This record gives sequence, C-alpha cells and structure tokens, in this order.
Amino acid sequence: MKNNIDYSLYLVTDRDLLVDTDICTGVEEAIKGGVTVVQLREKNIGTLEFYKIAVKIKIITEKYKVPLIINDRIDIAQAIDAAGVHLGQSDMPADVARHILGSNKIIGVSTATLKQAKKAEGQGADYVGVGAMFPTITKDDANAVTIKCLKDIKEGISIPVVAIGGISEKNVALLRPANIDGIAVVSAILGKRSIKIAAQKLSALIKL
Repeated sequence: MKNNIDYSLYLVTDRDLLVDTDICTGVEEAIKGGVTVVQLREKNIGTLEFYKIAVKIKIITEKYKVPLIINDRIDIAQAIDAAGVHLGQSDMPADVARHILGSNKIIGVSTATLKQAKKAEGQGADYVGVGAMFPTITKDDANAVTIKCLKDIKEGISIPVVAIGGISEKNVALLRPANIDGIAVVSAILGKRSIKIAAQKLSALIKL
C-alpha cells in the first residue's frame, strides 16, 4: 500500500487553529473535503494525551482509508500501528527509524535543500516535505525555500515531494511549475470555519 499513497492534499494538524470544533471532527471534515493523508502533529502535550488523541484519529482515518502519519514520535506510531512517521532534521535519522519500524511503514522527512532531500532518499525515506514555501504562522522558525529550489529537489530525487509552509488557495498555483506530488497545509484548512469547504477548494485547485 505504501507505494501507492496519494500525497496530493496532505493535512498537518494543529489543534490551536480550530474554530468552534474539536480535532476529531476537524480531521473528518477535512477528509470529507478531499484530504488524502493526515499527519498528527502534537508538540506540547504529554505522551498519554498524544496516544489517546492518536487512537481516536486513527479510527477516523481507517474509516476513510486515509494514511495516518505521526509527527516525530516513533513510539506513538508503533503504539497505534500508524501508517508511518514524519521526521524533522533534528529528529531521529530516517535509516534508524526504518530499522525500528520495518519496511512496510511510511517515513517522511522535512527538507529545505536538495542535499537534505538526497540524504533522506538515501536513508530510505518514502517522501520528503519541502518548505517553508511561503511565510507561515504555524512554524515561524522555518527557512524559506524558493520555487526553483523546490523544482530542483523534485527533479533531483525519485521519491515523492510534498511542499509545505504557508500554502493557501491564493498561492498554490505558484507551485505548479515544480510538478510536485502534493501540498501539505495546516491553517489553510484547519483555520477555516468550514473545514470541508476549505479542503474541497484546495483539492479542486491542485487538480487543475
């Protein structure tokens, strides 16, 4: 299954952005709107709470047959048998994560340069996230990546490339020249009052 993943509309969660709803409802509405992958990202909670949320989210993603990726936490991914993990540059190396998780799990790595992307591919990553493409409120420490750099990464590696960082319906068309495999969004979906409609709009735009 992991070789046939549709990365086109990749949702990264952030509960702080939700408007009058909870994380489970938000994720389900996003999937109904066209989200194809969900990454559960929880930075400021304890292990038990993260685990409990992950269990609930996995029930939803399984219902719709959408892969659930856990950000950073390999232990949580193992505990709930998630589809895989996403790792940052300061997290565990992809090859070590692969050794722990086995060959059937998805491993993604955040990258900002072609060198980092090639390293991730060499260590066995299944895809790379590239960004930040545009200014973003959800990660103010991310370095900006140019469209040319994104294109160079896409052309320089053979695994899927997903752009992330400040992507919205207003600027997503700027990424088309890079011919990437998908976009990852946070506030452009979860920060909207109608999450399903926001996802539908982005889904339509990336198919143009």
